[in-house]
Amino acid sequence: MSTRTRSIAKGAIAGLLGGLVATAAKSYVEKIFPPRTHREPEPPAILTRKVGGRELTVQQKRVAQETMHWGFGATMGAAYGALAEFYPPATSKQGASFGMALIALSHDNALPILGLKAKPEAQTRRERTSELASYVAYGVVTETVRSIVRRMIN
Repeated sequence: MSTRTRSIAKGAIAGLLGGLVATAAKSYVEKIFPPRTHREPEPPAILTRKVGGRELTVQQKRVAQETMHWGFGATMGAAYGALAEFYPPATSKQGASFGMALIALSHDNALPILGLKAKPEAQTRRERTSELASYVAYGVVTETVRSIVRRMIN
């Protein structure tokens, strides 16, 4: 049994890579089981309209959405990887707990408070289930990749 030195930097790098791979997995789950069934605007489009005071072009919406999606996934993965270095229980349930905590913090609280998304009560059960499934997949994939990468850069 080998002991590993804790490193925020190595944990963050492993988590960032895990977050990027997990973002791809989350996108795949959302294509199969879409979280928005009524063509609601994406949070990036709402945010840009609020900040910039104008509607985005189709191309600008696509770029904003992808930037927010991948940036959020990478950033949350890096934070998770750093946290896992010093608080291993964060990795419980092979990362599923991380995915559930992340949806609770973002989609259930921060985004509705900022006016970027409807409150969870306004969603259908199907929409809510889709979001939860995609976030659990994100958490599990983040943890799987993070743990592999972290062992490689020990």
